[in-house]
Amino acid sequence: MDCRTKANPDRTFDLVLKVKCHASENEDPVVLWKFPEDFGDQEILQSVPKFCFPFDVERVSQNQVGQHFTFVLTDIESKQRFGFCRLTSGGTICLCILSYLPWFEVYYKLLNTLADYLAKELENDLNETLRSLYNHPVPKANTPVNLSVNQEIFIACEQVLKDQPALVPHSYFIAPDVTGLPTIPESRNLTEYFVAVDVNNMLQLYASMLHERRIMIISSKLSTLTACIHGSAALLYPMYWQHIYIPVLPPHLLDYCCAPMPYLIGIHSSLIERVKNKSLEDVVMLNVDTNTLESPFSDLNNLPSDVVSALKNKLKKQSTATGDGVARAFLRAQAALFGSYRDALRYKPGEPITFCEESFVKHRSSVMKQFLETAINLQLFKQFIDGRLAKLNAGRGFSDVFEEEITSGGFCGGKDKLQYDYPFSQ
Repeated sequence: MDCRTKANPDRTFDLVLKVKCHASENEDPVVLWKFPEDFGDQEILQSVPKFCFPFDVERVSQNQVGQHFTFVLTDIESKQRFGFCRLTSGGTICLCILSYLPWFEVYYKLLNTLADYLAKELENDLNETLRSLYNHPVPKANTPVNLSVNQEIFIACEQVLKDQPALVPHSYFIAPDVTGLPTIPESRNLTEYFVAVDVNNMLQLYASMLHERRIMIISSKLSTLTACIHGSAALLYPMYWQHIYIPVLPPHLLDYCCAPMPYLIGIHSSLIERVKNKSLEDVVMLNVDTNTLESPFSDLNNLPSDVVSALKNKLKKQSTATGDGVARAFLRAQAALFGSYRDALRYKPGEPITFCEESFVKHRSSVMKQFLETAINLQLFKQFIDGRLAKLNAGRGFSDVFEEEITSGGFCGGKDKLQYDYPFSQ
């Protein structure tokens, strides 16, 4: 899990709400129903409903904005809490599940089940389903879990379903392994992003994120909008966006677009004229509906051309479009740009391992050197280095797909002593 995701949350979800939207923005949405009934965090109960209708409710309907989307709240420990939503009744009702687990596909499917129960007025089944999941320990990745409800719901990994095809007719969920690379079509976010945005704009957006710009993504479909935000951010792995992160901005928070610091914000197209009337400075804007990107910067030109060219060629190959091909192409680019961090680690017996910025930058091509001189000041890179040093100095080895990509691609000096001084694998 990433450093913005809470490790070991207490429950699979914290709250489910049924919220009604008024015909006017001047009236706050109303909570019609909640589970559990004794949920007492008033701040959450007041803030979440305002995120449930992040569009101009006086101008558009659900048919125009779509059904599913996911907003994010950031807690006092800078951990992300996800609000998985499904609009019903023409966009006037929203079902929302609040959870620390980034289980997009699982919760979208559960929302469909809940909406079906409500439509059929099966409130007992709905409550029993939620109670079973709420009281169940958080399942580990790829661990099958049975919830005993009238219509059995099955949480399982794909392999279990392949091994036991009799389970397929049941309503089931896949307990995701969020530590792996996202795959197409299993990852709804990455799939929608890859389908909606062409390769050139994906590259431009990636470059802007690596320069920590103010970035705004616009779409008329909420599902596509939030998928593009979550999907593009995931391609920074093993780094994570460290600044303002609002996958879909509700009307009452539009002033965030004027923030002087970097941000990654999603805006429904019904609100964009209001946003443009504000004083926006140096904002990168990607309109997903028209597949156009406007930027006052030349961020892509600042990246080494060989890295960009290799990434572009990989993304345009048909074979890349399924499985982990897209995620692995960006992983290879990240390894090419940052993999030599290993060569800049410094070790002296009896002292903590440190990172030498000067060593990281020098002995590189002029374009790469220029990029790295900027990169060492990025929050996402600082956070990455701090995380690696913390693990090394705590005596914990680590091995992940990024380290494997560095080794297989030969993106570090390959000094033998690294394998002994710095335990990259457990």
